[in-house]
Amino acid sequence: MKLAAFAALALGLAATANAAVNDLFEERLAHAEERLIFTAPIAGIENKLWFDYRIDVTEAQKELHSDLGRASDIEDLRDAWEEYARELRKERIHYIERMAKRGYRSGTVTVN
Repeated sequence: MKLAAFAALALGLAATANAAVNDLFEERLAHAEERLIFTAPIAGIENKLWFDYRIDVTEAQKELHSDLGRASDIEDLRDAWEEYARELRKERIHYIERMAKRGYRSGTVTVN
């Protein structure tokens, strides 16, 4: 009986720890940044800047996967997700700014 109670307690603690890990602020921030990844080039212009941006996003995703695989504690997980979010944001802004210098703007058009 004691063994069954201990197993149930262990499973409950594991589930709680897993829920905490799955609900990291850094991970939610990274997923928000992922939603902002460009899926099409600004102004439809497929140039070197577009391809560089796509390569940089892919590299950030590979690095995240590698970092998560090497993570040994919650701080490693937080660092991995934070770095990934920061990298996605940096690359997005860099792409937007470089395209703007060439006269192409990123934006949304709404018609009323």
